[in-house]
Amino acid sequence: MDIASRVYNHKWKIDPIVRSLIDTDFYKLLMCQSVFRNNPTTNVTFSLINRSKHIPLANLIDEGELREQLDHIRSLSLSRGESTWMRGNLFYGKRQMFRPDFMDWFENLRLPDYHLERRGDQYELTFEGTWPEVMLWEIPALSVLMELRGRAVLADMGRFELQVLYARATTKLWEKVEQLRSLDNLRIADFGTRRRHSFLWQDWCVQAMSEGLGEKFVGTSNCLIAMRREVEAIGTNAHELPMIYAALAQDDAALALSPYDVLADWQEEHDGNLRIILPDTYGTEGFLRRAPDWLATWTGIRIDSGDPAKGAEIAIKWWQDRGEDPTKKLVIFSDGLDVAKIPELHAQFQGRARVSFGWGTLLTNDFRGLVPNDDLSPFSLVCKAVSANGTPTVKLSDNPNKAMGPKDEIERYKRVFGVGDQSAQDVIV
Repeated sequence: MDIASRVYNHKWKIDPIVRSLIDTDFYKLLMCQSVFRNNPTTNVTFSLINRSKHIPLANLIDEGELREQLDHIRSLSLSRGESTWMRGNLFYGKRQMFRPDFMDWFENLRLPDYHLERRGDQYELTFEGTWPEVMLWEIPALSVLMELRGRAVLADMGRFELQVLYARATTKLWEKVEQLRSLDNLRIADFGTRRRHSFLWQDWCVQAMSEGLGEKFVGTSNCLIAMRREVEAIGTNAHELPMIYAALAQDDAALALSPYDVLADWQEEHDGNLRIILPDTYGTEGFLRRAPDWLATWTGIRIDSGDPAKGAEIAIKWWQDRGEDPTKKLVIFSDGLDVAKIPELHAQFQGRARVSFGWGTLLTNDFRGLVPNDDLSPFSLVCKAVSANGTPTVKLSDNPNKAMGPKDEIERYKRVFGVGDQSAQDVIV
């Protein structure tokens, strides 16, 4: 595939930014099924948040083109082949991962409307409706904004300039793959859908990883690419679940229990490698300190903020204190990874736990240093649930620079969850 020519000769009908409802992360579909079962009528609002304020999205991206892409997403529905794959494929060793009632609903789904408004040099983009419907906007919305920003930067490049750019990017990625190839017992997956350079580029990255790393490459979070390339779809759950469960809590006592209520509901549906704890929404140390004993029997943990080595050490000690063998547990690192950090963490924890990596933005969108002024560098753009049934959501994280929510509610959550001093770290992506 000649990506440079596809970019230069871009045709709307050939290359829409989002081309399927399953051009999304696998954990979105898993969470959507859980929400469909447990909270189908909860009203939720998602909102775009650009943490990188120096990127003036509204100056770079034409509003009409943005609306055209968003409207196209609203026209999408599940194809027969996609439905057959979801109903019949083997996911995590389980046939019929998705229940018939959920699939009947999903096959008839069209995403709800959106609200788009320009505010200075940024866009306000929100989605409001029932939780199972609006949650499926998150990944496509991010993909559209990220790719339109990239197209704006590339718009004035000629054919040969684009050829050189993608040749350099291809070489850069392959050199990373070669660096990782030497790591014994490596397990690594593509987690780069939400802030990818483009669909075509993510698809190429998955093919490069598959060829270059062989069995060390364990799959992709992108369902459409997993289906087309016949690789494993990878993913479990995300911060969205505890954030909304917490917002629905009626008092401080219910709030303190809400992160465990989420996982109790999850446990009813899933076993094995889908029982992965994401502990950092309201602080990893406090979460594990108060966790019920049954959580220690789960398969593993995902480290997604703060100092990754510190988070893994805390998890290992917690398992040991609960009488569990850490060498049989899975530790998934997934925050801001690149080829400098992956070997370091692999060496530090190999043999002490089963180590795996979810490689995201710096796999699928690392064009740093390849254009003037570094205008294609990835940036931190998120689309988060900001309210549930009218109550604002809060995320504390192990990195205070990733915290979100009203200031008074953040302080309340810190008190309820016993969050002490935190060490701030730069948010790269």
